[in-house]
Amino acid sequence: MERDIRTVEDVLRLLDGLFAPEADRWTAGAAGWWDGFYADRGRPVPFFAAAPDENLVSYVARGLVPAGRALDLGCGPGRNALHLAALGFTVDAVDLSPAAVAWAGDRARAAGATGVRFHRGDAFGGLTGPGGPLSGPYDLVYDSGCFHHLPPHRRISYLALLDRVLAPGGHFGLTCFAAGEMGSELPDAAFYRRSRLEGGLAYTPEALRGIFAGLTEVELRRMRDEPPESEWFGEPFLWTALFRRPPAPTHRML
Repeated sequence: MERDIRTVEDVLRLLDGLFAPEADRWTAGAAGWWDGFYADRGRPVPFFAAAPDENLVSYVARGLVPAGRALDLGCGPGRNALHLAALGFTVDAVDLSPAAVAWAGDRARAAGATGVRFHRGDAFGGLTGPGGPLSGPYDLVYDSGCFHHLPPHRRISYLALLDRVLAPGGHFGLTCFAAGEMGSELPDAAFYRRSRLEGGLAYTPEALRGIFAGLTEVELRRMRDEPPESEWFGEPFLWTALFRRPPAPTHRML
């Protein structure tokens, strides 16, 4: 007889287990699936190209996000992390897949990139690097395509991660499936009844604003469509969002 639910994390892990193993895209156990996804580097997958997200390029070019420390969640082959490093950011980039991290490292060496470290890690199992936990604070946390693969209950973990590592006044950037274009529009409860995530969750602007209500919206728009020959990545079935964490309060001496 098991009566071992004592903490919020116990509940979250219980809910993880309600999904069929093949649905897992968010725990350390999903590394093998992602390794298979990244195994053929020549596959015609648009985001396999070494092209950063057009919105991320725009944020920095317009001065919305100044250079600083950055955390790239679900970095894949490193296209956004390497772009940030080239602009003077110090970057920690994390992915579940050893194959993705190896590919990103190969790209970094080929480019002679400095200021970027790639880590194989599980964001909810404790981000760690060669020097220990990746605890921040980070001036920018960026997620291109990770969030929409999380089951609803792991939004709790995601928000806790942002609360832990995002610096006061820092920015959080996100791209995710846009409702009506890509991803499942089933209500949250339906995913638990079906034991799968239907390839990823679609979001509306209102849903994103509600989930990240503790942050200040800077910009929320559809990603611009970029042609195959573009030096940037852009697909209009994605939302792009930039939020800012409120700065730390100042205490005046009376």
